[in-house]
Formats: sequence, structure tokens, C-alpha cells
Amino acid sequence: MNPFDHMPPARSRRHFVLDLGAGFGSLALSSLMSEQLFADESRDTPAANASPLAPKIPTLPSKVKSCIFLFMFGGPSQVDLFDYKPELQRNDGKTIDNEFRRGTKTKAVLQASQRTFARHGESGLWCSDALPNLAKHMDKLAVVKSLQSDSFAHGSALLQSNSGRILQGSPSIGSWVTYGLGTINQNLPGYVVMLDPRGGPTSGSLNWSSGYMPAAYQGTVFRTSDPAILNLRSMDGTTRQQQREEIDLINQLNGQHLLTHPGYSQLEARIASYELAYNLQAEAPEALDLSQESAETIEMYGLNQPKPDWHSLALGPSTFGRQCLVARRMVERGVRFIQVYSGGGNAGGQNSWDGHHGIEENLRLHCPEVAQPIAALLTDLERRGLLDSTLVIWGGEFGRMPVSETFNTGGKPGGRDHNPKGFTYWLAGGGVKAGISVGETDELGEAAVVDPFHLRDLHATILHLMGLDHNQLTYFHGGLNNKLTGVIEAHPIKQVIA
Repeated sequence: MNPFDHMPPARSRRHFVLDLGAGFGSLALSSLMSEQLFADESRDTPAANASPLAPKIPTLPSKVKSCIFLFMFGGPSQVDLFDYKPELQRNDGKTIDNEFRRGTKTKAVLQASQRTFARHGESGLWCSDALPNLAKHMDKLAVVKSLQSDSFAHGSALLQSNSGRILQGSPSIGSWVTYGLGTINQNLPGYVVMLDPRGGPTSGSLNWSSGYMPAAYQGTVFRTSDPAILNLRSMDGTTRQQQREEIDLINQLNGQHLLTHPGYSQLEARIASYELAYNLQAEAPEALDLSQESAETIEMYGLNQPKPDWHSLALGPSTFGRQCLVARRMVERGVRFIQVYSGGGNAGGQNSWDGHHGIEENLRLHCPEVAQPIAALLTDLERRGLLDSTLVIWGGEFGRMPVSETFNTGGKPGGRDHNPKGFTYWLAGGGVKAGISVGETDELGEAAVVDPFHLRDLHATILHLMGLDHNQLTYFHGGLNNKLTGVIEAHPIKQVIA
């Protein structure tokens, strides 16, 4: 019997390579690739740093150290504030075909603005009488009138404004900034959020979430009253010294565990959070102590003005003024990213900038709440030499339609519906070319037609002004080097960059 009779038939080189790729050879290759991927991830994440929030050097030239994002939840009406449209005024009451949702048109009646517009400053930028205090600062602003986004709905539009995605799970822009730059003051959060007392925005904490990044990069909600951060203080009478000894022991044990688990960023974030919580007990109350401010400053921000009694939802300028003043104090203390919300609670009512049920009532409620505080913030930052190192951003999740709202109001006219097709943001401060208007909507103010920019372009611009390249700032997750601006090409809005 020939011992070779039962041998398998000869294999070609092609079959051999195929077997290698589908057998043990593929396991070795997979192992090598995994090691490389994890090595790439460790380089792209802050695992090698002593603290996830340790200051980092910007990759682009920039004077900006902090960002204040003033977010008008609900969608402020561009055609009643900054985007003056004479044709809208002339055609008041005319019926047009209006795309009130993507691909869905209906007959609608044009609604002229009841606000009076004028050009202001040497720049001659338009601003309505709804924001008289802010009108005095138009020469400081770069107004972008041609922004677009992808969603007509508050929840997804908010997420896209804050994280670049209409779906939950991605890091917010404040998380991207603190991931890329760290923060200057290790005794305060790098990313602070202050909410409207009427409630948080639709989709809630997802708007300041760190998503798939470590929790160290998520926003910390600050209240402007004491306690600034809930559940921060010890409730059992533990002394500061006892807390210090307890944290030292926990961090020592965690540090020993970390030696055998290099690159475990969640544990590093936890170590940093213990230290931050301990330091916050002393730092946060001081940062919020407005008794250190002069009477003139308190008056400038409108903190002494009483709550209006003409409407149950009216707050007046004192609440947002206090938050803007706290934001300035945070900038002074090295906090990297501060977001302040105007408007809060369920969408669809006058509690936010969502003016379905009467745009004039909505403007009368919310414009006085923010106009004086924002003007004070810009003045205060400038006189303290902080405006050149602080980026200030104003805007919402979308704008409003130039037609009278009837779809969501049972036929009652006078409001304005959502508009993601053409809306306004403005920027001021460090690196911004001041006193300019960029882009245009059509003659009625409905859709961007000249230099349209997507929100991803705005995000690329914010990162650029902060000293970060949106194409280089990546975080490895799910097999991809993810970016704030996503996979669709984005470009900084070069017109607003000085």
C-alpha cells in the first residue's frame, strides 16, 4: 500500500494563501491589527496624560483660551432680529408655497416683522429694536446669516447644534474642545453648563454629554445659586482633612491598579474626578460669589432688576445676567468652555424661543432677558482685556419661517414655525473679524442662497478659532477616527476669521 495514497490532493499556491487568510494566519494578523488599533487609540486619547484635562498646546495659532456659547433654545427668529428683509415687509399677507417640513409644502401667508430695523455702528450691520443694548455692539460681531442644518425637530436639531449629529451618543462640542485643549484651572471643570430655570432643553444632558469619550470631558451643570453643584458636599460631617486622606487612599489604590492596566482611561478619569470634586468644594463657591463684584457691574448686567409681572413666564434680565457674569468669572479662572442656555422646558410653548404661538409675545418675553446681559458681557470682557482671548457665540438650533404659523396652533396666526434652511449665528471676540455680515438668505428670509454654510462648517470654524484643526482632532471609536464635523467635508468659514 502506497503511504501516499491517502494524502490530500496537492494544493495550489492560491488555495494555500486562501487557507492562510481564513485560518490560523488570520488570527495572527487580527492580533497584530488589534495591537496597532489600540496603539492608535492610546495616542488619540489622553491616557498618557497625568490628568485627562491637563492643558494641551493648540495645533493652530490662536489667542483664544476660553469659549462662551450663548444658546437660545427653541430657535430665535432671524427675520425679527438680525436678518432684515424689505421684501418680506412689502409682501406682508401674500400667500406663498412654503416648505414647512422637508419635501412637504403648503400654502402659507407671509408675515412681516413688527420690529423696526436700523443699521448700527461703523459697520452698518442690521439689528432690530428687539435687542437695543446689543445693537450698540454690532461692530464687535461677525454675523453669519446663511446657516443650515438637517432637522426640523427640536431634539435632533439640538443634538446636531451641540454634537454635529442628529442622533444621540456623540460628544458635544464642549467635550471636543476640552479633549483637544484640556483646561487651564484644574480646580474647576473644564466644561460648564448653566441652564434656564424654566427647565433644560429638549434631549437634556445629551447636549453636553461626552458621548463615547471618557466622562471627564462631559459638561458639568452649574447652578447660579448655592449649592452650585448638587451632591458635592459631604452630608455626614466629614472634615476636609478626612476627605483628603480618604481620596489620597482611593487614588493610591487606583494608581496601583492603573500600573497593571496601562491605557485604562476610564480609571484615570475617575482619579481626576475625585481630585476635582474635592477642589470644587472650595473653588466653586468662590467663583460664584458675586459680592466681590462692584455695584456698577451688578447694575450693568441687570441683576437688580425685578422680575416682570406682565407674564407668568417672564424672568427679566437678572437670571441670564447672573449667568453671564458667572461665565465671565469662569473665563477669568481658566474654564475652557461655558455654555449658557436661554429658554427651557418643553418645546412648543413661550417658555423658550419657540415662537409658534405668537412671535411678538415671544420676543417681548425673551429679548429683554438676554439683550442687556449679553451687551454687559461683551463690555465687561473688553474692558478687562479678556475679549481677545475669549470666543463668544450666539445662536439656537434653527431659525423661524417668514410665514405666519398655523400648522401647530390650530389655525391661530401670529407665530413662526421652525426653519433649519437659513438662520443666523454671530461670533465675537478672539480671532473673529468684527463688524461683518456673511452669507444671505433669499429675499423673504426663508432659505440660505448666498454662501450657505452647514452647522459642520460653523463647528469647524469654532475649533479653528480655538486653535484646533477639525480634520486633525479625532477620537478613535467603533473602528473609526471620529471627528466633530463627521465624514462629510467641512470648512471653516474663512470670512469670519481675522
